[in-house]
Amino acid sequence: MPVQDDSVGDPFPPRCAVLDVRVGELTQMFDAIDPAPFRARDLDPKAEEYIVDWGREISPAVPLGLTVHLSRQVATPEEVGALRQAVREFFTQRALATRRQLRQLLRVGRKSLLIGLLVLAIAMVLGDLLSGLKGRYEYGEILGHSLLIGGWVALWRPLEILLYDWWPILGEARLYDRLSAMVVRVDNADAVDAAVQGRATSAGVAGSV
Repeated sequence: MPVQDDSVGDPFPPRCAVLDVRVGELTQMFDAIDPAPFRARDLDPKAEEYIVDWGREISPAVPLGLTVHLSRQVATPEEVGALRQAVREFFTQRALATRRQLRQLLRVGRKSLLIGLLVLAIAMVLGDLLSGLKGRYEYGEILGHSLLIGGWVALWRPLEILLYDWWPILGEARLYDRLSAMVVRVDNADAVDAAVQGRATSAGVAGSV
């Protein structure tokens, strides 16, 4: 007798890394306070954190997949399609928002770099002028070196942005891209077994009356 397949959704591609999530019913995957329609609702914050943390551990070369195991309520193919669309839309919007954040950061970095270079140029000019002043305690040279150090310090933040701060944000956006494209399936096996067991229990109680 063939084994019944109670899973619904698209097939996983070869070498796919699959995350298994177990909930009672499909609505638990979504934010309970989000009033949007089912297809447009945000994911539950804990579910999002769990999926994102898992995705970070998977090599970028490996496709991603998600299997939601239901233990109480069986999901219809329409509900599975709505879940797939909601997951795709949710992470697509996360990717777009992250790229907006990256563009804003780079814009700030470029402006800060221009300001820092201007401050450095002014500090170098003033430093040369002050260093030429002669006095008993060489105050001019001390002030000149102080201005030069301050000019280089003014470049610290823009260089930090342009050299280091941007690439983790880009990596986050690429992760959201991968999550938006992952295959989503729903496994109804536990929910079907629970429903069959519930009917059997009800029939047994009714037969004993």
